[in-house]
Amino acid sequence: MYTQLFLFFVYSFLGWIGESIYAAYRNKKFINRGVIGGPLCCIYGMAMIGVTILLHELKTSPFFLFIGSSVLFGLAEWIAGKTLNRVYHKKWWDYSRLRFHIDGYVCWYSLIIGGIFGSLGLCFLNPILLSFFRILPKLIIHIGLLILLGVLILDSVGTYAVILGVSPKLPKADKVNNQLLKVSLRLNAWIIRHTKKRLEKAYPVTKKEEIQEKKENIFAKGCSFYKLFLLFVIGAFLGDIVETIFCRLTMGYWMSRSSLVWGDFSVVWGLAIALVTWMLYHYKDKSDGYIFLMGTLLGGTYEYVCSVFTEMVFGQVFWDYSAMQFNLGGRINLLFCFFWGIAAVVWLKKLYPVLSRWIEKIPMKAGKWITWCLVVFMTLNMLVSSVALMRYDERKRGIDAKNSLDHWIDKSYNDKVIKEIYPKSVTVPK
Repeated sequence: MYTQLFLFFVYSFLGWIGESIYAAYRNKKFINRGVIGGPLCCIYGMAMIGVTILLHELKTSPFFLFIGSSVLFGLAEWIAGKTLNRVYHKKWWDYSRLRFHIDGYVCWYSLIIGGIFGSLGLCFLNPILLSFFRILPKLIIHIGLLILLGVLILDSVGTYAVILGVSPKLPKADKVNNQLLKVSLRLNAWIIRHTKKRLEKAYPVTKKEEIQEKKENIFAKGCSFYKLFLLFVIGAFLGDIVETIFCRLTMGYWMSRSSLVWGDFSVVWGLAIALVTWMLYHYKDKSDGYIFLMGTLLGGTYEYVCSVFTEMVFGQVFWDYSAMQFNLGGRINLLFCFFWGIAAVVWLKKLYPVLSRWIEKIPMKAGKWITWCLVVFMTLNMLVSSVALMRYDERKRGIDAKNSLDHWIDKSYNDKVIKEIYPKSVTVPK
């Protein structure tokens, strides 16, 4: 945790320097380009943590490392922009004037910068930074990082208060008798004044978006949480069925392709359906070629990340494309990346409109009850499946059961049951 925190703060600081230099060059004066008050651009820090954890195997493949870094930085920038807009109702940056932008939050040159930054950071800066981190006194660096994390949280809260207009609601310090509360209110007032001035200078074009919501008695209207979660469940079920039939046609026998111990659900497919709907919802009317390209890139990145994640967390590899041509570490291959692109086109153009209409026809009250029951079921399903897989990995490494939960898992989901549910899983040596 401390290593990742260290890298997060260093790369956030380096990103802030680069953004501030660029802004100073364009505006002929220094501008703090961070959303928060401190000298940090957290998008760079979070994206580099993703590159460090997920793309370390690509250090010997510069081209794919550049592509992967570009995609991860683009995703970080897009998610940050959408999140800030959703929370604060403000658009912090806008690339709409440029060609080849995505929602105005990501553009072609930001992807190139992200690819270069991620590649150089992983190959050259990480070894230097990690060597420096190892020689520092552990206690001092740990305390320092925790202090920085605390300051970052306070800074973020202050920024949040400014943008939501909390400052006028705070009572005046001189009208309060409690001395400790007076100090707290004065500190809050100083943070709010400072943050407000800095934000006005850093983002002069930022504008508040008026949100007018019409109260319609339609369940899961638009791209809401209810619709996305139901699509996740539907996608997980349909994905499992499609993979099972595909294996029967290509391999000649039936084989379980479920990700979970209860029911026929493929979480990889369910998440893919929900994410592609969320990310490309505003682009569903774009050309098939555009959606195919986006689906190919995002699908390949998504499958690669899922493969790394399951190996790191569960110690298992659930698919291996090493025997196929044009594969990348056995985690993805070009043919299946094209399948992701085709699936994105079919989903957004054909299947999503039909399923969306069906979901919106569900009565409001019944729809909410169904969704929350499924949330509870799928959460428990994923928790039990995760524990069963982690316990399976421990049994492979000769670790005995330590408590009643381990004994129950060993009895209910022994090695035979796990191999039936996950026939293609392979334990990775640690």
